[in-house]
Amino acid sequence: MLKLNVENRDNTQKNNVLRKTGKMPAIFYGKKEKSTPIIISKSEFKKIWKEAGESSVIDLVGKNIEAEALIYDVDLDPITDEPRHVDFYVFEKGKKIEIEVPLEFVGIAPAVKDMGGTLVKVMHEIEIEALPKDLPHNIKVDISSLINFDSQILAKDITLPQGVSLKIKPEEVIASVYETKEEVEEVAPVDLSSIEVQKKGKEAKEGEGIEEEAPTQEGKK
Repeated sequence: MLKLNVENRDNTQKNNVLRKTGKMPAIFYGKKEKSTPIIISKSEFKKIWKEAGESSVIDLVGKNIEAEALIYDVDLDPITDEPRHVDFYVFEKGKKIEIEVPLEFVGIAPAVKDMGGTLVKVMHEIEIEALPKDLPHNIKVDISSLINFDSQILAKDITLPQGVSLKIKPEEVIASVYETKEEVEEVAPVDLSSIEVQKKGKEAKEGEGIEEEAPTQEGKK
């Protein structure tokens, strides 16, 4: 289990001061756990967050603090995209929890490689239920079964780890392959008779212009 060191936090500690020291404010709470403000190391959290995501159990350890929790919410700075506050959810031990975990698509789809199709990932996360100790970091989806444009991968086709059950309808589509069709640009037919008429009309105008030329010296006499 991943471990994150935490410190107690009181209301006198300003958040902007904490962040300047490389730390950040956080809080943990649960159904049977009161809200407790804490301080965590920003760099340590980022490392654990990258490894754990939001579906792995983290052991919060500090003075008079020991709780098993999940990363429930991360507030990001809108400019730097850096984490600036974290909510941890403490679950009840021995009880299953429902959570969405990311899907990882693996393998090669023949309909994509050999037939030029486009892989369509209908879902990127899937809702599951499991005991905290059985929660997977992600769930792999093998796309090698997509052999033609009629093939689909349904929720019931996914191999789940032991102790994990599906919380969406088994017939939900997870992935499929779209047949890429080349678009043929339509060229409007050319009306040759129209071009001929326009050409003749132009010649007539040119002729009219010649007749209107200035008279010669002889004509002036």
